Amino acid sequence: MFDIVLFEPEIPPNTGNVIRLCANTGARLHLVAPLGFRMDAKGLKRAGMDYTEIAEVTVHRDFEHCLQQLGHRRWFACSTRGLARYDEPGYQAGDVFLFGSESRGLPDPVLDACAPQCRLRIPMRGVARSLNLSNAVAIVLYEAWRQLDFSLSPP
Repeated sequence: MFDIVLFEPEIPPNTGNVIRLCANTGARLHLVAPLGFRMDAKGLKRAGMDYTEIAEVTVHRDFEHCLQQLGHRRWFACSTRGLARYDEPGYQAGDVFLFGSESRGLPDPVLDACAPQCRLRIPMRGVARSLNLSNAVAIVLYEAWRQLDFSLSPP
């Protein structure tokens, strides 16, 4: 299926929501440290419910480790600074979607790991700064999965 990477997430309920989303879609979740919470945080458990037991979640010590572990696949960085609209690329099983922390987004060196045409944005009205992290992940993940006709087959 797909891999979701959260770069230095800060808010436990957002990560819990993404864990639940991954459990329901078959996506694998990768968290890049440092995390703004402990994995046993109440908010994480409350939002993730019992899905934390069925979702595949890996914590990586840093971004380089995550890159090495996921290998050479297509990476898409989701950012308010993205060039392509999230629904424009043709997604494939095994694609990786990278999201930044709630307060800082993706730093330039991490964003630069993705080719300019693989930097995605979700359209928004100009009066707002950003969407909630777990909502953004859901929008992009469901579009990618829709393009695969909601196939449950692993890559």
